[in-house]
Amino acid sequence: MKVKLETERLLISPISLADLGKIHELHSLAETDKFNTLGIPENIEGTEQIVKDWIAKNNIAESKHFTLKIESVANREFIGLIAINLGPPKFRIAEVWYKLHSDFWKQGYATESLHRLLEFGFNELQLHRIEAGCAVENLGSIRVLEKVGMTREGRKRQVLPLKQGWSDNFHFAILATDFKTKH
Repeated sequence: MKVKLETERLLISPISLADLGKIHELHSLAETDKFNTLGIPENIEGTEQIVKDWIAKNNIAESKHFTLKIESVANREFIGLIAINLGPPKFRIAEVWYKLHSDFWKQGYATESLHRLLEFGFNELQLHRIEAGCAVENLGSIRVLEKVGMTREGRKRQVLPLKQGWSDNFHFAILATDFKTKH
């Protein structure tokens, strides 16, 4: 399934090798690395391996992993990445994550793109539950998850190996019924 989503301001579509430079730049920013377990890549070849793996997973006929780029409708400028990874079909569950270039923080792009991805998950993929997690110190991400209607369900202690040390993780989720009621 080729996923192409759109909002008033954003295009959300599969990544390609043509995006490698922008993705490498995104992964190399200290401010985006602060709450990321991936770490800053040693070189562009390291990023290329990650991108090739995501592309391969995107292209499987019955894919359960969709890693997408977020671009501006106005000028196709690269804003960041967003993904949805499906769990076992019986559970109709998925996990989402996102990572935006710091030049685009605090402009509503993360909330807008995540809201559109939740619509896709619930309306097109017929999911029952969508989850996300974030470091407890990541106030921006916590706010995004709350804005789209996700509920903080718990806290895992020292589960994230971040550059500054082990961090606790907040666990968020939203059910299809919650999403349809609020939207």
